[in-house]
Amino acid sequence: MDLGTFSISLNVKDIVASRAFYERLTFRVIDGNQAEGWLVMQSGEAIIGLFQEKFDRNLLTFHPTDVRAIQAHLKRQGITLTQEAEPGDGPAHVTLIDPDGNPILLDQHATDYEPSGDTIQED
Repeated sequence: MDLGTFSISLNVKDIVASRAFYERLTFRVIDGNQAEGWLVMQSGEAIIGLFQEKFDRNLLTFHPTDVRAIQAHLKRQGITLTQEAEPGDGPAHVTLIDPDGNPILLDQHATDYEPSGDTIQED
């Protein structure tokens, strides 16, 4: 089972201030829309998502290539899912909570997904 790339999605109060802070830590925007309250930033192999008013808490995020196969595996393991992927193909996501209450998002992108890079919208 391959969970794919990992990032942490941060629930931020002020996306402009958070972006400036993480840019000083060498992160650069690779995707998102600041006006909509979300940015994805990268520094080396480290990836963070900044989300203003999108989530209640910070969450662990994985981007697998087959979230439905992972969902089936997790259910066979007796893991309770808080949200299941719809049947079918293509983009979908699954959410669950670890024993300490940390939310986990398994988010499968479209196969042709490419970060928007220099087309990021700002305020």
